[in-house]
Amino acid sequence: MTQGAHICIGFDSKEVVAYHVLCQSILEKSSIPVTFTPISLNNVENIFTRERNPLQSTEFSFSRFLVPYLSRYEGWSLFADCDMLMRTDIAQLWELRDDRYAAMCVKHDYVPKVETKFLGQVQTKYEKKNWSSVILFNNAKCRKLDLDYVNTASGLELHQFKWLESDDLIGELPASWNWLVNEYEYSPDAKLVHFTDGGPYFDEYKNDDYAEEWFATRDRVLHVTQRSA
Repeated sequence: MTQGAHICIGFDSKEVVAYHVLCQSILEKSSIPVTFTPISLNNVENIFTRERNPLQSTEFSFSRFLVPYLSRYEGWSLFADCDMLMRTDIAQLWELRDDRYAAMCVKHDYVPKVETKFLGQVQTKYEKKNWSSVILFNNAKCRKLDLDYVNTASGLELHQFKWLESDDLIGELPASWNWLVNEYEYSPDAKLVHFTDGGPYFDEYKNDDYAEEWFATRDRVLHVTQRSA
């Protein structure tokens, strides 16, 4: 797709509302056409065959790396976790695409503050943690991510971008495009916030930074204009 942004979003049956609220937050602010592809396990079960890893906290932990294949290795695609909220025009992010790179992401350098996150999941700690939660894929340069590789490579090989010949092929996005709630201090300039410990739809995180914005967006998802009397 050349005239707009192709956006792939991880879909998890444990937090369905997150997908729809993220889509809404993108749609209502975008000045360019967008297309959404949910990365949902029931949609890719014929091509995604790897067994669930007990350490993976979401259903799309590894299926996200199908994005270049699903994009026919053409153009650019954006992948984002579902537990996010867009706070600005996605066109600003789309303009950052740089053909020198095979993939672009926020290069976080941090150690998670908590040991467990939503639903008691272990907060795994590894190099390049959360780099893969927002990825701009230059699909033609990501052909290593074929079905065989995505189904058989180790989790660290995938999430640490070992499928690229060199880290020099990873472009850097500003941190505001994957602002980690609770890990980073509140910033009014955060463009895409990531509820990495758990979204506001989980009771224990309903008062976190940006939660009010998330709930307001959810309300707009549910909006219907009724017939006047």
